[in-house]
Order: sequence, then structure tokens, then C-alpha cells
Amino acid sequence: MPQNQPNLKLRYVKLGYQYLVNHILTFSLIPITAAVLLKIRRLSPEEMVESWNSLHVDPLTILFSTFVVVFAATVYFMSKPRSIFLVDYSCYKPPVTCRVPFSTFMEHSRLILKDNPKSVDFQMRILERSGLGEETCLPPAIHYIPPTPTMDAARGEAEVVIFSAIDSLMNKTGLKPKDIDILIVNCSLFSPTPSLSAMVVNKYKLRSNVKSINLSGMGCSAGLISIDLARDLLQVHPNSNALVVSTEIITPNYYKGSERAMLLPNCLFRMGGAAILLSNKRRDSHRAKYKLVHVVRTHKGADDKAYKCVYEQEDPQGKVGINLSKDLMVIAGEALKSNITTIGPLVLPASEQLLFLFTLIGRKIFNPKWKPYIPNFKQAFEHFCIHAGGRAVIDELQKNLQLSAEHVEASRMTLHRFGNTSSSSLWYELSYIEAKGRMKKGNRVWQIAFGSGFKCNSAVWKCNRTIKTPADGPWQDCIHRYPVQIPEIVKL
Repeated sequence: MPQNQPNLKLRYVKLGYQYLVNHILTFSLIPITAAVLLKIRRLSPEEMVESWNSLHVDPLTILFSTFVVVFAATVYFMSKPRSIFLVDYSCYKPPVTCRVPFSTFMEHSRLILKDNPKSVDFQMRILERSGLGEETCLPPAIHYIPPTPTMDAARGEAEVVIFSAIDSLMNKTGLKPKDIDILIVNCSLFSPTPSLSAMVVNKYKLRSNVKSINLSGMGCSAGLISIDLARDLLQVHPNSNALVVSTEIITPNYYKGSERAMLLPNCLFRMGGAAILLSNKRRDSHRAKYKLVHVVRTHKGADDKAYKCVYEQEDPQGKVGINLSKDLMVIAGEALKSNITTIGPLVLPASEQLLFLFTLIGRKIFNPKWKPYIPNFKQAFEHFCIHAGGRAVIDELQKNLQLSAEHVEASRMTLHRFGNTSSSSLWYELSYIEAKGRMKKGNRVWQIAFGSGFKCNSAVWKCNRTIKTPADGPWQDCIHRYPVQIPEIVKL
């Protein structure tokens, strides 16, 4: 106990500092208000009347002042951005027939790559350390030996994933096809003609004037890019609903070669998708789950290494796949740093901003070797949804942001149960937090996603109401088993 005494005192000093700085305005107003009230109390009724009469306020002045106040209020409310609400969302849950246990995955790898045992061993080592569990899913076409990634199979996967997620969302919210004003679909690697957004329009017979947009090639961060685009459209189209669909179609993108850097996605990416309903209608503010607070996007594509760190290309045998560079984690760290620099002033309390500023000034003026201060983002957010791109991604962000195991629990468990579902992974993580009954009114959520190009995007949400544990959803039949202990290495 005596050894912990200095740390305990330091902790209380830090808590006192945070409370003082974050409430400095309140502490400043208290003595001023007390002094004014004391002065008024000392005045007699006659002195109060005399003071009021000495103001000489004529009706014309009152009229002009009222006009100025009304005009200023009108300008403020007309220029204020519309509030964007997340009414609800739904995640696709693949059927058990699509599950790929480790044994099945490795058996298929040995049969498909029978002439290249080194590549099989490499995939086994990756899978052992991946953080994935035994219940992740791949589409039916990938279960064949060899896989049959035909256009029909890819369209079939897209229809099952996207339509299932939208149907579930419509059942939850009572949304009708005629109520959809804006439609945004993002899928990075599968971009057929007609587009996936046109496929949705055709399936649900949406209105002819629906604003339909299809995003491709934007990587795992495309989900938040879609949210940002929907926000901008909702700012200029009042009284509207926006349907956002985020997915990645695995069927046509299974790599059948032997290049190690291109085999990684086979081990990590799995089926998944999500449908999200956004609205700018005031009447939706009461039933909506969340309110969108900020979206911050960072693009490092001007740098050649960042641009090529996640790159679709052909291997020497002419087989197409996604090449993941060895510099990926370093580049992701730089992108995160830039994103944090932008989002920090928007969300951090004054106490953290002051500490960061003092440290920055100290390093510039006194000693450049001073350790840079890492802001405590736990002061700004109650929940973190870090893109479940892989165990290394989650480990790196947990270390850099100094997060606890509970803060990254949703990301680790999503990776374990569903694998890397690309742009939709953030919604499986948010669903995990809700399924655990942890989302309370006023809680703030930080979603962080990385994508090819290279991009780091953030979205900040504020919970509108305490969310009851949902009766359905992707975690319905397994949430009681989580969290689980994930070993560093699973011996296969």
C-alpha cells in the first residue's frame, strides 16, 4: 500500500486538475453572481426603483433592441446545420451453412495450393495469430474446390447480404420503400453494371427521383465516407431519409495464387454487411438511437507508399489479388495521428487540450526530446469502435490511445465472431455494445476506420436514449458466451 501512495496522490491531483479546468467557467461565474446578488440585497426598495428609473429606456430603443435580438436569432437558427439522427441499423448474420472452421479453411488451402506447401504453412501461421474464431463465414462459391467466383455467384452473395440487411432494417423501423429519399451503397471490390445501388432500387421499386449513389474502391473506411456523404446530402435536402448500405462482396475477390502478401486477405476477410437509416426529421429525434456529432476524414494518398500499401494487382502468374504492404501499420499510425490532430480539439475537454498545448510548446521551445503528451480520449468517449481489420490493428490502436481491454472488447470480439467484414465491421461492434446493455443516454461513441488510398476516417455519435438489450441482431444467439479469452496463438 505505501508503494502505491504516490500514484494514488498523483491520480487525485490529476482528477482535481481535470475538474477545475473543465468547470472553470462555472467557478468564475459563482463569485461574480454572488457579488451581484449581495449588492442587490443591500439596496432598499426605493433605491431599486430609483435605479430602474435612471435607465431612461424609451419605447423606440426597446423596439430596436427586440428587432436586433429577433434578427440575430433568425440568422443563427437558419445557418445552424441540421441535426442528423441515426434512427436504427441492422447487420447481416450469415447462415451456419457458410461457416468456415479452421480445419475446413486449412483443408481447402492444402487442396487448392497442393503444389505450394510453403504458402499453405504461411496461411496457417497467419490464421493461428489472426484473432478469428471458428464461426466466421465465407460465401458458398468459396466453399467449392476449387472456388467458383463467377459473376452470378457474386451477384447472388450481394443480393443475400444487402437485401437481408435492408429487410431487417425495414422491419425494425417501419420504413417503406417510398420513404427513402437518398440511397448510398458502398462496396469496395465488386462493382458490377448495373451498380449495386441500382440493384436495390430495382428490388424495392424505389421512387424515380431517389438520389442514388454507388461507392467503390474506397476500402474498409468507405462506411464512414458514406455516412459523411449522407450527412452532406441531408443538409441540403430537408425532411429526408437516407439509407446507407455498407458491405464487401468476397466471392470475386478470393485470391487463388501463392504470393504471401496477397494471401493475407483470404485469411482475414469474411462475409458481412449493414444497413443504416439516417434522418434529418425533427420528429425522428425521439425514436432515433444516436445523433451524429462529427465526421473527420484524413487522406494520405499524396504519399506514394501510403497510396500503394493496399493495392489490387496481378501476381507473376497473372492472378489478381490485394497486396498488403509491410509498411501498412506504420502508414496507418501516421494517418491516425493526422486524424487525431483534427478531431482532438473538437471532442477533448479543456483540461486535455491545455496539457497537449503546454507539452507542444515545451518541446518546441525548451527540449525537443520531451515525450509528447498523448491526450486521454477516455475523457471524451465512453465507447470505442475500432475497425476490426486484424489483431495487429486493434493492438496498435489500444497501445497508441492507451485504452483498456474493455474499451477494445467490442472490436476484438467482432473480429473473433465475424472476422474482418470490411466497412460494416463498425456496426457489428456497435451492436455488440448494445447487446451487452452498455449503451446509456448521453454516451459518446468514437468509430475509427482505415481504408486503402490510404485513409483514416472517424465518426462521433451521441446516444439519444438508453438502449435496451435488443431481442434480435447478429449477437442474439451468442452474446452470452462473450467476451471470450483469445489466445496469442491457436495451434492448428
